[in-house]
Amino acid sequence: MKNIVSKITCIILLIFLCLFCSKTTVKADSGNLYLNRLEFKVSVNSDGSINVTELWDIDIRNTNTLFKTFEIDKEKYSSISDVKVVERTSGKNYEFSKINKEMYHVTENSFYALENSDGKFEIAWGIGMDHSTGNRVYQISYKVNDAIAKYNDYAELYWQFIGNDFSIDADKITGTIILPSEVNDIQEIKVWGHTEGLNGEIYATGKDEIKFQVNDYKNGNMVEIRTLFPNSIIKTSGRTYNQNRYDEVVKEETKWANKANIKRQWEEIKDEVIWTFIFYVILAVCIIYIEKAVKYGKKIIQTKKYKPEQKIDYFREVPKENATPGEALYLLKEPYNKFRSCFGNIFSANILNLKLKEYLNIRVEKESQNSKKEKIYIKDTRKDLNTLKKEEKGIMSFIRDSLGNNNEIEMKDLEKYIKGHAVKVSGLIERSQISIEHSLSRDKLLDKKAKVEYKQYKEKAHIYFVIALCSLIYGIIPCTIIFFINGLLCNKIAKKENVLTQEGINIKEKWIGLKKYMEDFSLLEEKEVPSIVVWEKFLVYATAFGVADKVLKQLKTVYPNIDEIDTIGTSSSLYFMYHSNFTSSFNSSINSSISSTYSSGSGSGGGFSGGGGGGRWPEVAEVEDRNHPNKEEKNF
Repeated sequence: MKNIVSKITCIILLIFLCLFCSKTTVKADSGNLYLNRLEFKVSVNSDGSINVTELWDIDIRNTNTLFKTFEIDKEKYSSISDVKVVERTSGKNYEFSKINKEMYHVTENSFYALENSDGKFEIAWGIGMDHSTGNRVYQISYKVNDAIAKYNDYAELYWQFIGNDFSIDADKITGTIILPSEVNDIQEIKVWGHTEGLNGEIYATGKDEIKFQVNDYKNGNMVEIRTLFPNSIIKTSGRTYNQNRYDEVVKEETKWANKANIKRQWEEIKDEVIWTFIFYVILAVCIIYIEKAVKYGKKIIQTKKYKPEQKIDYFREVPKENATPGEALYLLKEPYNKFRSCFGNIFSANILNLKLKEYLNIRVEKESQNSKKEKIYIKDTRKDLNTLKKEEKGIMSFIRDSLGNNNEIEMKDLEKYIKGHAVKVSGLIERSQISIEHSLSRDKLLDKKAKVEYKQYKEKAHIYFVIALCSLIYGIIPCTIIFFINGLLCNKIAKKENVLTQEGINIKEKWIGLKKYMEDFSLLEEKEVPSIVVWEKFLVYATAFGVADKVLKQLKTVYPNIDEIDTIGTSSSLYFMYHSNFTSSFNSSINSSISSTYSSGSGSGGGFSGGGGGGRWPEVAEVEDRNHPNKEEKNF
């Protein structure tokens, strides 16, 4: 009996260890479709209808048809009309042709909007990607008639945007609801959001505007919005009721909110119970981790950390002429786990570098004739981007998106754009890190395999330390000691991992030497003083390294009049760096965008069932077509 218990205990422990010490954290695979973003824009009309626009930014693999379904419920709305489907991929504005026939596999570039054979209203459109992969952006729009219920005291919109049968995961779901006119006081707008993951937020942002958002959406969870607002802004509605609504809704929402709070409390208690169980199980098999500690120790002895082949105090030129600011910073600081916090410097430095390469022009002008304050304008020269590296292309594309239909943008407006587009900024950061690492790996300066191992050992070390601390809290001293030792050993292995190759270490030493030279330049007795043109190039990397302010002070010592127009001109990088908080402003904007957080919504569902959606795949289609021989014969 003891042996059986021991084996079961070991198996349970190993399962938990697999969960804790998984090699990498990856995005959950939700099949052949993944929504990078799903945006809803809703206009409430004074006749009780709503116009809805959905923007699907979706990654697709081997799928021929996308669809969105709605439960038909005459108590919630009378009909859906005015349906359109438009492709918006890469600036396209292609409107799909409407057909009046239900098809399991919809003809490419066509759509239908009708009651399907399952008794639901369905919008389905053909995308023709049976055997291909790619990202597409689609916009579907429709009008929901009589979606607003008008009561004696309030008007109510209670709409389920996504139902439990929606089969696609989404990185982020956002929505904006615009009322027909402003209310007198924003407090007159009451809002509630329902989602089963309790990971959403909804709020009235103005007297006629409501916004909602759900992060990390998992398919199979509904998302619905409920709002009450003054009935005076709804002139007519097919759903008008001679009764009050406010008290009933508040009572219902309070009940659901209390259930949500109980669920949260249970999650907290459940975690404590699980952790307690885990630690006692771990205590029974500490021998396994003693063996691991021995193994880790041998790896530490066998691993030799690369060192620079030549020690350099000062380096007076750019170590790698075509190096991007991101590549230089990556080699200097090796920010594997802190890349996001460095990105503000990378973004600012790339703007300077793109100016030197004449992809951007930067000019400074006074706000008014008598004002000392100056505005900085960034202008796109519209040069072809093909000669740029991916890091530079990504930032140029982001700037072009911020310009809209203009060629020029004021720096403050670019900062506002960054703050208001957290998803875009996050994607830019992720793509920039990937492109930088790929470029360094291609140049044999970075060992990607070693980087993966570095992250794995860092994650294991963190887990071991957390378990050791919890074991200490629970008084499990043997567990505390063995996990703490394993954590130290894993951390030591991570530090000895040669993420940079020997050549990468040698180049890193030169970047360190250049950084030190830029910081100490005025203290050195130099026979030849680098020209202003050279310092503009140096300033790109000084910005990336976060020492631009120090370098400018050094230059002011050597060139007392360097910040004057007559010396360098208003178009010089040095001029606007002296006369603005260029880098810190972008850092602040990007950090603000990154740190955007959202509270969780409360409550549970109950509005109506609907809002399902997904895609149809070729291999499934063959089965479905056999089971539904008349599937394509239903006409509108």
